[in-house]
Amino acid sequence: MTGRPGSTGRTGRGGGQASAGELLELVRSGRAVTRGALQRTTGLSRATVGHRLDRLFRAGWLREGAGGPVDSPLGGRPSITLEFDDSHAVVLAADLETRHARAAVLSLTGEILAEHSGTLVIQDGPDAVLGELGRWFAELLEKAGHRAAEVCGVGLAVPGPVDTETGRVFQPPIMPGWDGYDIRGRMARAFTEHTGAPPVPVLVDNDANLMAYGEQRAGHPDCSAFVLVKVSTGIGAGVVVDGSIYRGIDGGAGDIGHIRVGAEAQCRCGSYGCLAAVASGGAVARKLAESGVPAASGSDVRDLLASGHPEAAAVAREAGRMVGDVLATVVTLLNPGVLMIAGDLAGTPFLTGVRELLYQRALPRSTAHLDVVTSRLGERAGLIGAGALVVEHLYAPERVEERLLALGV
Repeated sequence: MTGRPGSTGRTGRGGGQASAGELLELVRSGRAVTRGALQRTTGLSRATVGHRLDRLFRAGWLREGAGGPVDSPLGGRPSITLEFDDSHAVVLAADLETRHARAAVLSLTGEILAEHSGTLVIQDGPDAVLGELGRWFAELLEKAGHRAAEVCGVGLAVPGPVDTETGRVFQPPIMPGWDGYDIRGRMARAFTEHTGAPPVPVLVDNDANLMAYGEQRAGHPDCSAFVLVKVSTGIGAGVVVDGSIYRGIDGGAGDIGHIRVGAEAQCRCGSYGCLAAVASGGAVARKLAESGVPAASGSDVRDLLASGHPEAAAVAREAGRMVGDVLATVVTLLNPGVLMIAGDLAGTPFLTGVRELLYQRALPRSTAHLDVVTSRLGERAGLIGAGALVVEHLYAPERVEERLLALGV
């Protein structure tokens, strides 16, 4: 969870206005990691850089690099390198699915320090689910050997569209009882109830968005247009452009599972003919069950595919073709460098089907530089993306100043 890919920030050159937060961002991104480099990049005086760095050192957010001094490009005495100190706090993250959840304690640089997964049914409602998450988090902190006071924030990935300004989901087809619910407030209270620590900031985003964010940062940091498609109970896409999640005007971007494909099947959203109604993990499971193959969910399909079940492979490949047909439009519109398939169906049969229709329907110009791949982080992608979201929010330059003042630094 190093500095934001593609971000530039204000350098203060000429105006000399770069803040302590902007200096921290330069160090975290690796663009300037010595005092001299910070002076040259920002135009600030040596004394001003020293004063602002001192605040960051006193907050425990910076440290001298373990690599020791480096030669100065201007000659003279070698410079001491600076680096972000990820040991001063930890992040809590959770990735909620329809009947299962995964939670973790992460370092500020994305290392998973303790992890737990188990049954957590989204239909039980937000009060029960978030209350149980609070208990999981308390146990994980103890397992990781960290105090609740070290937690700087919580990140949640949820399987529905999210208004990130409020942290509330709106009209989520597979999250009954969650529409408009104050997720942030309940999660903050659950954290306090189970740990005894004061509430911390809680950030909420769509699961596909956070999977895309985690995967792009971990494996494709130089890709300026990245698309991840999650095919599990439903179908959703996350889009990362120039290092930032693209959400649309109110969090609805990427909801490709509800594109109409002309089929007669009824979707869980109430409409007919949605892509998710015929090509999601749940849809594949229903089709297999109708033919006598025991499958009740996308996870059952995943297990069948892993065992090499031929009928499951054939149905998954056909589902991939339907998704690939829709993705031809997505690729033509966004022209991404990487298209990643993730979720329960992210295996060879489904991916083969996607490629068949995608390359058949999209113009060669749109796919000439496209890599179609499967998930690298697997089931941890949402956790890592949720943790990164918290870190980038709390250590953004404009927020660093507020937090330093609150610390009395």
